[in-house]
Amino acid sequence: MRMLRSLPACGLALLVAGCATQAEIDQLSNPTSSFAAVQDETARTQAKQSVWVQSHAEAGAAASRVHQLIHNKTIDAETAVQVALLSNKGLQAAYAQIGMSAADLWQEALPSNPKLTVGFSQIGIARTIESLITANIARAMTQEARMSVAEAQLRKAQLEAIEATLKLAHDTRVAWINAVSAWERAGHVKQAIAAADAGSELAMQLGKTGALPKAEQAREHVNYAELTAQLASARLEAREAKQVLIRKMGVWGKETEFQVPNALPALPRHAKRTHAVVAKALNNRIDLQIAKADLEIVAQASRYVTDLDLTGGVEIEREDGKDVASGIIEFDLVIPIFDSGQARLRKAEMAYMRAANLLAQRAAEIRSEAASAYEMYLGRHEIARHHIEAVAPLRKVLEQQALLNNNGMITSTFELLQDVKAKVNSDLQADMAKRDFWLAEANLKAAIYGGGGAGAGGGGGMAALADAGGGPGH
Repeated sequence: MRMLRSLPACGLALLVAGCATQAEIDQLSNPTSSFAAVQDETARTQAKQSVWVQSHAEAGAAASRVHQLIHNKTIDAETAVQVALLSNKGLQAAYAQIGMSAADLWQEALPSNPKLTVGFSQIGIARTIESLITANIARAMTQEARMSVAEAQLRKAQLEAIEATLKLAHDTRVAWINAVSAWERAGHVKQAIAAADAGSELAMQLGKTGALPKAEQAREHVNYAELTAQLASARLEAREAKQVLIRKMGVWGKETEFQVPNALPALPRHAKRTHAVVAKALNNRIDLQIAKADLEIVAQASRYVTDLDLTGGVEIEREDGKDVASGIIEFDLVIPIFDSGQARLRKAEMAYMRAANLLAQRAAEIRSEAASAYEMYLGRHEIARHHIEAVAPLRKVLEQQALLNNNGMITSTFELLQDVKAKVNSDLQADMAKRDFWLAEANLKAAIYGGGGAGAGGGGGMAALADAGGGPGH
């Protein structure tokens, strides 16, 4: 009995499609090669390094760098963002999707394994050995189309990883701003308490002499008590804001022993004038590119079917001590008597229209978001500058004049303390205005590049096609 020859690497798929080169397969089998797009975009938009940790050595290197950046140090916003990109495990989980999509593309680049069936029968002195090799001819014929879909899905996975990176960077920057602002407000409340304490003490002394009515004494005492409670709340808010920052950065243990500044950076003298902000957003927004990838996936995935199988092989029979061989080729084809495929094509068409409309809607939303973020940025800068250049100087003049009048015995100490407390309240309003400006700047950057929390919309990509009943076969 003769043995079957071993099939070439591509099997029967060689009839209709070629194999991917070994170099291409080696590249696809290396998931880090697909991560370069994320690293490049992170460097371009954030001036930061993104790292995909895939080994103990890489994890150790990342942890060591995090320790050097923050341990027992006072960190700025950019350092917090870099630490988050190195340490946040949720981001690492998002990066794993790139490897999964790269593996899918790698799988599509390989020819399908042939199916070998061997049978043996004997009737009397006649013995028969049959061997069949079965391959899906439609899979081979649609390999190029399927690889196009897999490539589009890989690009979408890369874009989604970039979006996750930008979102984490934005959220971390916002958390840092909120934490610093909370400590700054706590500091000003503490200043107000010092003035209220002095007023409460003075009221108590004057009350003992009978020079101050009990109602006036109570007014000063309750003001001090209320500010003390306000300080406790401000400090609690500041500690919670730091915990939010810690969660975004993804650190724990001794690495949480870092500090944030007690005050936000000074307001810039002039706001940055950004021309064509809407055009920049349309050219750079990652969520818009994700919507485009969804549309491409739907368009590619609805173009192929898998209703045809090819069976090929050789049959060897042994009769009268001799081997008799004969070739076999069989086709299995679904006969479209009842289901002609028109319904499936209609669903695929509707899936495409849905993805196209979602893309158009996302573009319209991005135009508005970019314009709104820029207007908010300019407006918040103007309001904060007004507090610094108009309100604060006037409050300072009032405080100085109150001190002079008190020294000249023109006004009472209580009036002086009231002006001091009013100055502190004005400082608190300026703190909030400054915080709102820095938040508006962070939101403007997110409106141009992405990561601000607005999604690209649902229902696109392979999910839309699956919902519509499209895709391979039926």
